[in-house]
Amino acid sequence: MEGLIGKKVGMTQVYDSEGNRTCVTVIECGPCPVVQLKTLEKDGYEAAQLGFGPQKPQRLAKAQRVRFEKAGVGAVKVLKEFALDEGEKLEVGQALTVSNFEGVKYVDVSGMTKGKGFAGVIKKWGFAGGNMTHGGHSKRRTGGLAARDLPGWIEKGKKMPGDMGDVSRKAMNLEVVAIRPEDNALLVKGSVPGARNGIVIIRKSLKNNALAYKAAQGGK
Repeated sequence: MEGLIGKKVGMTQVYDSEGNRTCVTVIECGPCPVVQLKTLEKDGYEAAQLGFGPQKPQRLAKAQRVRFEKAGVGAVKVLKEFALDEGEKLEVGQALTVSNFEGVKYVDVSGMTKGKGFAGVIKKWGFAGGNMTHGGHSKRRTGGLAARDLPGWIEKGKKMPGDMGDVSRKAMNLEVVAIRPEDNALLVKGSVPGARNGIVIIRKSLKNNALAYKAAQGGK
């Protein structure tokens, strides 16, 4: 399986046998039931739709409740589609756990960053601001946006005040420090996007895992 859905629990520290300390993020990874399977004959590609997180049935539309009942799984909050590994066979209703990442050395983790609300250009973009002394009145202002004649309009992409945060970001090539199947926990080195209890998508890192495999094969 290409990846799983998880929940960011928080950050902590772990120590190896030599006493070296590593800062890690703990991710509750699964269990993720298989809600639907996509096939070559019917859909033109092979993939599995996974679910994560219990949901109250009364909060779902009738069509969604019936769909989960037919799949033989409980109602879930999050649905996400993942590509299948070559030759992998799954069944609807089967639950996937953190054991899916056994032997994987690096992962990519996607999540929604913390929302900061409306922010000015100094906080959002790191502008220097105007003079704080000498009679300055533009301490935290945006400054000039465009000339009146040329170009005569504000260019697309101009850095201006606005909503900050709450955008999708991906942390790539994070080292897998430990896998704890008894707790459905995946420990990765460093930080991942989002706040505690935020939903994250964990995928196997194609780049670094390929390099690690090549090194294990003697560079072939």
